[in-house]
Amino acid sequence: MPNIDATAPAGPAGFNALGAAGAEAGLLACCASPVFAREVAARRPYRDLAALESAVEAAVLGLPWPEVLTALAAHPRIGEPPRDGGAASGATGPGTGAPGVTGPGADGAGAAGRDAAGDGGGPVPPGAGGREASWSRREQSGVAGADPAVLAALAEGNRAYEARFGHIYLVRAAGLTAGEMLDRLRARLRNDEETERDVVRTELAGIARLRVARLLEDPEGTA
Repeated sequence: MPNIDATAPAGPAGFNALGAAGAEAGLLACCASPVFAREVAARRPYRDLAALESAVEAAVLGLPWPEVLTALAAHPRIGEPPRDGGAASGATGPGTGAPGVTGPGADGAGAAGRDAAGDGGGPVPPGAGGREASWSRREQSGVAGADPAVLAALAEGNRAYEARFGHIYLVRAAGLTAGEMLDRLRARLRNDEETERDVVRTELAGIARLRVARLLEDPEGTA
């Protein structure tokens, strides 16, 4: 993401001081739904991080399902690196047309719904880019160096999940091991569609809360 309002300080004051376009661009790296970004930016000023996190969570949980799919399109599948070096995401890497596991990738997420992006790839929402990719690699570091058998099981689980729900498996992976991500995937395969959509929204909200705290550390988008 390009530098935005480069004179703004960090913290809630810096976020409140951003222009509307700059605030929305930063928020799109947290959750790539334009509806989400406009809603949260429009509610400024925020008195502190807790108030902003509450607004972020409420906005994500209130998104209609098509907007959730738009947000999911910014996340690569679990274990996959963002396409084009982070300029795009939610896609398969070279030689990974199926939802495989190829290396450290997303933030806890695998993600684009097939309804929105075909094979899990698709156009990058405005505001998604290098910062989102950097956060993704950090958040899903639990897949790095994982047992190949676990990675293979994740790849197979991703295929089963996509076949069942029509979109890619999303989980807030920060702090989770590859094995824990796999256990959660298998448990969620038992959900009905309505229940799973609620889980996806909750996971997406958790990722957005985590990221907005990072956004306040660096409102200029340089990290």
